[in-house]
Amino acid sequence: MLAIQKNLSSSFFAILSLPATAMGFALSVQIAAMSWILTTQFGLDIHDVGFVWAAGPLAGILGQVIIGVISDKVWFWGGRRRPFILVGGVLAALSLLALPNIGVISESLGLTGVLGVAITVALILDLSINVSFNPTRSVIADVTPDGNLRTKGYTWMQTVSGSFGVLAYAIGAVWDNFTLIYFGAVLVLAFSVLPCFFIEEPQNLEDDKEEAQAEFSFMQGMKIIQPLWGFLIYGIYALVARLAHMEADHYYVEIACFLITVFFVAKTLLSKEESGNEHLGFQKVLAAHSFTWVGVQSMFIYMVPFVQFNRPDLTDNAMGSVVSYSFMILNAVAAVLPVLLLQPLSEKFGAVKTHAYCIGTMAIGYFVLSFFGSQSFAIYALMALLGVGWSATISLPFAIMSQKVDQSKMGLYMGLFNLSVVLPQLVASLGVGKAVSAAADKNVLFVICAVCLAISAVGWFAVKEEKAVISGEGGGH
Repeated sequence: MLAIQKNLSSSFFAILSLPATAMGFALSVQIAAMSWILTTQFGLDIHDVGFVWAAGPLAGILGQVIIGVISDKVWFWGGRRRPFILVGGVLAALSLLALPNIGVISESLGLTGVLGVAITVALILDLSINVSFNPTRSVIADVTPDGNLRTKGYTWMQTVSGSFGVLAYAIGAVWDNFTLIYFGAVLVLAFSVLPCFFIEEPQNLEDDKEEAQAEFSFMQGMKIIQPLWGFLIYGIYALVARLAHMEADHYYVEIACFLITVFFVAKTLLSKEESGNEHLGFQKVLAAHSFTWVGVQSMFIYMVPFVQFNRPDLTDNAMGSVVSYSFMILNAVAAVLPVLLLQPLSEKFGAVKTHAYCIGTMAIGYFVLSFFGSQSFAIYALMALLGVGWSATISLPFAIMSQKVDQSKMGLYMGLFNLSVVLPQLVASLGVGKAVSAAADKNVLFVICAVCLAISAVGWFAVKEEKAVISGEGGGH
């Protein structure tokens, strides 16, 4: 073990943050560039762009849960998390290189369209990110003692990752998205591979218990994620309908799935955590967090069509710059607020209340943005406001969730927690995409986002505060 790890020095925490930073940077590149490339370079319409983005949530559904369970139990290549970080990092870098070459790949395969290749590239990229994201978070808990030092680990992770996220959007805005993609491929590869040689993982976790290592069944997982059943049902329906080219001139299924979702979310949030259900606290986090991601993912996917609709005078590169500057501002705020503002507020008022109010400000920002899409300055100013909610989204929910689960099964629960992200993302990709594509006024996008964030903000107030979180537990990305 290196001295920097033995002493838990700041340089070690910086190195420990790099694998998560690599995956965060890859995700930032995807957010900044993929919709832009598919729209401007290959002419895909809004619905098709959403369908390509649906590959990501599918990868997350499989990747994070399965990898979480496996990485809790295996040991090879000198680590529990290391093998998945290495493999995922290499594949993510290669997938980024493929992104601007979708047309070339399609032609070399003799295909007439690019949609299939685009979906494949997006799926491999997202699967690679999801293979690595869970282990990059879990390894921080593995190599740091519980308490303030673990908080420091996650705080460093968010600070370093958030700062590089700002760099990603700055590169796209100042130069162009192609420069961003190629720079990103090199950075992702380096930050995934090199840190693994400086981090020594413990072969036996201190919290390992014989009963904690009992087999976890599929049905147990389905029962735990009950608040997400409506999202899951709609995701399956929408994918089957899209692949089978089924066109419906009504929204009966969407309405039914929305009612199912509201029923199970409300049932979960209104139950008392002392009811005897050991997973209820965790389920409440899933329920409250899920609607956040419908709104957030919709913004990430459809920001390009939103700017296109409101600013038809912009060239493709100018439009890409507006989107990149917008997300750069969003992530700049999110990089500094967790340590400077959210942690002190959480210590004073509680992490749950702090998060709920931040999500509320995001709902207000989305609603106002629906009226000011034609003014670049207004977009940038409102993105700064949205950054308050985004900073909370990528930090506080993990801190809250981590206090409600068995610590020795952190990989598993991180995977299940990720379902409250990827299943709503699937709804955003397929359901919201359908609505935005059909709407004459694309400003409806941020009305939908505002409603989703408002529901989420109300839901968070039903989550019980944990004392350990109030003491300033940090967050993950």
